[in-house]
This record gives sequence, C-alpha cells and structure tokens, in this order.
Amino acid sequence: MLLGVDYYPEQWDNLMTDGDLDRICELGCNVIRIGEFSWHRMEKQEGEYDFSYFDDIIAKAKARELRVIIGTPTATPPAWLIHKHPDIIQTDEYGRKRVFGGRHTYCFSSEIYIEYCKKIVRALAEHYKNEANIIAWQIDNELGHEGSDVCWCDKCKNKFDAYLAQKYKDTDKLNDAYGTAFWSQEYNSFDEVPLPYNTITTHNPSLRLDYERFCSQNIVDFIKVQAEIIKSVIPDAVVLHDFPGGGLDKSVDYSDTAKHIDKVAYNNYPVWGGQMRPLPPHEIAFGLDYARGLKGENIIITEAIMGAQGHNVNGFLPRPNQAKMWSYQSVARGADGLLYFRYREGAKGAEQFCYGIIDCDNVPRRKFYEAQSFFKEIKGYGEILATPFKSECAMIYSFDSLASMRLQPQSISYDNQKEMKKLYKAFFDYNVPVDVIPAEREWQNYKLLIIPALTVCDDTLRKRIKDYVNDGGSVIMTYRTSVKDMNNNLTLGKVIPVGLDDLIGGYVRECESVEDEDGFVLEGQGDYQGKSGRAGVFRDMLVADKAQSLFRYGDEFYNDCSAVLKNSCGKGNVWYLGTSLDDGLMPLLVKDILESAQIKTVDSPCGVEVIERGEGKDSIRFIINHNDTNVKYGKINLSPFECLIEQAER
Repeated sequence: MLLGVDYYPEQWDNLMTDGDLDRICELGCNVIRIGEFSWHRMEKQEGEYDFSYFDDIIAKAKARELRVIIGTPTATPPAWLIHKHPDIIQTDEYGRKRVFGGRHTYCFSSEIYIEYCKKIVRALAEHYKNEANIIAWQIDNELGHEGSDVCWCDKCKNKFDAYLAQKYKDTDKLNDAYGTAFWSQEYNSFDEVPLPYNTITTHNPSLRLDYERFCSQNIVDFIKVQAEIIKSVIPDAVVLHDFPGGGLDKSVDYSDTAKHIDKVAYNNYPVWGGQMRPLPPHEIAFGLDYARGLKGENIIITEAIMGAQGHNVNGFLPRPNQAKMWSYQSVARGADGLLYFRYREGAKGAEQFCYGIIDCDNVPRRKFYEAQSFFKEIKGYGEILATPFKSECAMIYSFDSLASMRLQPQSISYDNQKEMKKLYKAFFDYNVPVDVIPAEREWQNYKLLIIPALTVCDDTLRKRIKDYVNDGGSVIMTYRTSVKDMNNNLTLGKVIPVGLDDLIGGYVRECESVEDEDGFVLEGQGDYQGKSGRAGVFRDMLVADKAQSLFRYGDEFYNDCSAVLKNSCGKGNVWYLGTSLDDGLMPLLVKDILESAQIKTVDSPCGVEVIERGEGKDSIRFIINHNDTNVKYGKINLSPFECLIEQAER
C-alpha cells in the first residue's frame, strides 16, 4: 500500500533534503511524489535537458527505500518558453489574453506547446526508463482545473472549424443539426461558425454543446499523447493523473480522459480557502465514489489534506483527528494508496497558505503525529483494501447531459452536482454504497440505477435502460431525463420523457422551472397517503397511465397532476421523480425503493458512516464518526472524528 507525501525539494535549500527525507521516513512513508511543477529545473534553456537535480533526489529516496511517483512538468511551462511563444497562452471568453504567472495557462489547441510537451516528456522518460524506483508516472496536474478547460483564442477557432468539418462534412448537415434557420444563422462555410463567446441573449444550444465536446476532446488528446510517449519508452510504466474535485461541472469528460491512463488519482479537499466549514460527509463521499467510477477501479489519493488550505484566502483548520478521519474515509471508499499534500507548507510562492503536515517553522507537531498514526494503523489492511470496491447501486451520468444542463439549467436553483448529491445523500445515510459512473459503462450487475436529469439521450441509451428494467432491474429516474436529442435539441411530436413514457407508465403534460428548493407542497397517495412534504427546483406535471401515483402536487392549479410515479415493467420497476424532493420525503421514498430492490441498509446515528470492505471471512467494517461530538453506535462509544475498523459479521 502506497503511503506518502507530496514533496517539492526544489522549493527549499538543498541542505535540507537529507533531513527532510529522514523525517518523511520517520513519518511512516514509503513513497514521495515529485517533479510535477519543475519544468525549468529540468530544462533551463531550450533543448538543454538536465535531470541531475532529480537524479540526486531519487537516489537519496532509494537509499531510504522510498519509492517515487514522478510528474511530467507540463502544467507549468517555463518563462523562456512563453517569452518565445506568447501565443501559447489562453484567451478568455471576452477576448482577453491571459498572462504568464499562474498554472494551466496554456492552450490545448497550441501545436507549438504540444510539441514542446512531447519533447520534455520523451526526454524525461528516456532518462528514467531504467529507474526501477519510479513506480508511477503522473501526467500534468489537475487537467482542466481552475477554468483552464476552455479557451477562446484564434487557434481554438481554427481547430474548432476543422472539428466541425470532420463531424458534419458539409454545412448543410450542420445547419440542419443546429436548426440555424432560427435567427437567420445559416452558415455557408465552417469558418463562418463562431465560437460561443459572450453575446447578446445566448448562442445556439447545439453550437454550445459541440464546443463543450471540442474542449473536452482537446484535453483528452493532450493526456493521450503524453501517455503514449511514456508507454512507448517504458511499456510497463504505470501512468496516472491526479483529478481535481468538481469534475462533473467542467468542460471535459474525465471518464474519457481516464481511458488513457492506468490509474486514477484524486486530490481530495474536504475544505478549501474561504469555507467556514468542511463539505458535508456525503459530499466528500460522493467525490470519492465519482473518482473511483472514472475507471471503475480503486484509486490513489495523491493529495489528502492535513492542514488548512487556500491560496489568497485561508480555509477552515481541520480539528484534531478530523483530517485523519477523511483519510480513513478515502481508503474505506476505494483508495489503495494515500499521499498528503504537502510535506511542508511553502515559504514562497502562491501556495504559502496551503499548510502541510509540517508548518513553515519546520517543527513536527499534532498534524505530523496524526498523519504518522494513520500510516501506522492502516498499513496492516493493505491487502484487504486492494480488493475491488463493491456496490449494488450506480448513479449514471453523461458528459453531454451535464453540459446541456449546465448551459441551460432552466432553473436558477438547478445545479448538476447539487442535485446528484441530494439524491446520493439518501443512500449515504442508509450506508448503501453507490458507484458514480458514466452512462456508457456496463450496468447489468447492479440491482438499482439512479438516473438524474439524463437530458440528452439517444435510442441506444433508451433501449439499454428499458432492457435493464425488463430484465429485473430497478431504476430511479428524475425530471429532465430524455428531453433532448444528441444535437441538444427538443424532439418534435414526442412526449417527455422521449421514448421512455411507456417505461415510466406516464408522461409529462406540462413542466415548470422553480426558482427555489421548496416552492410547493407534495401530498402522498396510495401507500403514502397522509404523508406530505415540499419540493422545488423543477416540476413535471405528470399524467399517470399505467403507473401508480405516489405523490401529487398540493396546489389548486395542479393537484390533478402526479409528482412521483412508480411503474412495473417486465421483471423490474421504475420510479420517476418529477421534482426535487425535500430531505423528509427523499429518504422515505428511497428506503422503500431499496427494500423493493432487496438492497441491505445499515442503520447508524446521524453523521456515522459504515462501510464494509473485502470479501468473505476477511471482510472489515469501517465505522467513521463525522461528528464533532461523542456518539454511541450500538455498544461502541465513538469520540469526535474517531474511526474504528472491526471484523465484519458474515
């Protein structure tokens, strides 16, 4: 099991290296991550590669039995490169050129930059191709993060023209797909098609989705070319990438990106600068489950926090044992390795207030010993934690649908991740694991699928959903599912959900976006007679044909319309949520759905997470107290932020 720290020796006096590495060993580490931001250290002048500095670091690590993850340095191009080729830098949507000084400032459409990246990556791989102490290669850093996923420069315009020409072949097909007769937007050539810059009102939705796809493909190609170079030089190299949080909100399909690497790494930040408090436990868990779902395999945490974090504004300081608890949560949810960011807080540069295991005073204190105790305690479970994570439920998403709803959310209260996490929370609270996976993934082995706002659908996807239900699967579907075609357009002559109305046993008569989260009352029907609650964000006025109506709207205008339907189809069942239920109704409904799908729940006090790992008699159970107070779980007394591991009962 890989346990370590992110170490940036180039930011410190060379005389500190030996003492640092000795202390890293004292911490209990067996790996360090280096090199990801050190292009200038490796190539001070164009074409003059010098890896001697890292040769020395790797040799010293090897002497201490510390293995190495090395990063390609392409997230931070050197100043000499930008000075020579300023056109590498991105342009924002208002046509303003960004400047050198941050990170990820390069444009993915820059062929010049890509060529320089190829050279440094190949030189690095050739130099270290026989270095057995390097156990993984990290490509770049948090691709697409911090707004770097979209550029609006002339290079992007030219490349986008070529992208459209390859996709549509002639402009008549594009005009038809986009419906450019609207507002007289017909194009005679591909170079007439604009980038969807800021404009009056809004751009064509089909154009906007195509640009999202283009931006995503640019990043996918960027990681692919680096991975291919490394593999061509070192065929058995383990290639990874460290994905940031918030991936479902970005203009890049990380699940597509993950196809070109061997291992998904994830940077887990439960709290960041400006936050008064950490993310709720279920949101942290959601991020881990999403990262694990990128390849459907266990992950490694390349950046776990121990101290407060922030660039210009500092964040909440994790309370004693709280960050350690997040580390336990990470491994419980499928991380078979964990590195802390960072070994020591930086004294200079933009991340001075990203506190590490050791602060800038260089004195080991609570955080050091807390991380040390985690490493010591978790090492004995490495074999069990290497086993695949098992879930009976999956939440399905698609890049096209996420982009479509982000571009046209329809309600100011709607947010992709927020609504997905709201659904997810009900399962989290029942301690039911959920894989968060792309729609293209196989799902036949799951008992239950959760399909939130999968608005862009085609016949193939609809057939897969129907076949799954007919074969005995259970599905929860929400409003805004199967509303648009693959060109991001509505479908003429079809009721919503398009092509799935027979599956849900009803259809949407009318719909309304709601500008708050609890805008109206729901009243229970049938088994839910006498139950009531509130809902909001969006609402479909549902007509039940074959389906049972579980809840209806409680207002005088739409009390004849259903809000939630249940339908049996073939051997399976489907529930359609026409609105976003409140925190009282959602768990009530989900509990019944889980029972119907024969999925086991585990009762625990609020804020206590229970996760089982492993198989058979060697299975273990994590009991994690996210509360800042003492809590009793069965006969166990849990102190604030305590995590216990016990043998699972079989």
